[in-house]
Amino acid sequence: MKVCYNHPMRKFIIAIGLLLGVLFIASNFAEVEEIAAILQRGEWRFILLAIMLLLIWLVNMAGSYKTIFQVLGLEETFGRLLILTTAANFINVVAPSGGIGGMAIFITESRQKGNTGARAMVAGALYVIFDYLGFFLFLGLGLIVLFRRNILNGAEISASVILFIMWVGLSFLVYLGFKSEQALGDALVRLTRFINRLLKPFIHKEKFSEEAARHLAHDAVNGITELRRRPLELIYPFLLSISNKLILLLIFFALFQAYQVPTSIGILVAATSLAYLFEIVSPTPYGMGIVEGVLTLAFRSMFIPINEALVITMAYRGVTFWFPLILGAIAFRWVGTPEEEITLK
Repeated sequence: MKVCYNHPMRKFIIAIGLLLGVLFIASNFAEVEEIAAILQRGEWRFILLAIMLLLIWLVNMAGSYKTIFQVLGLEETFGRLLILTTAANFINVVAPSGGIGGMAIFITESRQKGNTGARAMVAGALYVIFDYLGFFLFLGLGLIVLFRRNILNGAEISASVILFIMWVGLSFLVYLGFKSEQALGDALVRLTRFINRLLKPFIHKEKFSEEAARHLAHDAVNGITELRRRPLELIYPFLLSISNKLILLLIFFALFQAYQVPTSIGILVAATSLAYLFEIVSPTPYGMGIVEGVLTLAFRSMFIPINEALVITMAYRGVTFWFPLILGAIAFRWVGTPEEEITLK
């Protein structure tokens, strides 16, 4: 099947996506300027190290998708997955949709190659499951650190419970897909009815179709079929998820060194846990405003002076939020473009 990469609709979607990115950056330009000034004040060798670690983090994330794709029998090059994962991160920020927007990039790419997109959808779900599972190890240690320092409060506990419920719900749906198409279909239909009831007072009609839920279950089970043959290989994305959190911890360490702020392994573990937790469980895109406030207060509670706490927090967000956002905008421009054309550009 021949894929039309230059379809006018693709150009329109790219234009809308980039426009959203420009508006997002413009609306937060003051913060971007402040972060740029803060990064310039740090020791350049450690700032560069933090950026290099961030690039490794992106590569590692693409590696997680690569291992999951292989288990599901999906053929995709590593370079292509690196572009898709970076672009998906961009879409999840400028068009918040609980991660669905980013997952749609993988599904669309799969359909362009003549597939149904079902396996790509399953791959996205499995990535989230293992990403959260690996994070729970860090989160547990982080909560212990906060508890021992007597600074654990209801916000961290509530966010942790919400994240765990999200993980259990998604994992349960995948389990039902392993069990049978009927079981998954019934669960998705009940979920569809529940969501429609919640939305009815606002939109006065059924937003989601029960028939579409059945079709979704059918496609998802088809994507899981290949997974049953090699379930043990899923250990690799789990290990890569753990290593991804270690990389984020090292970024924190590099930034503490860049501004000559004393730290400890306990502070680094707690900071990594809190930042990642509130990036996920937050009403704002990637925890904008929430992560900054939580981290600054946590550092202050750990007897780090407020000025230094703010500097470390803003520098970390600059490296792990704004830098990937810019790279994601570039990668999004290449979504749907054949790899040979990207190489030639």
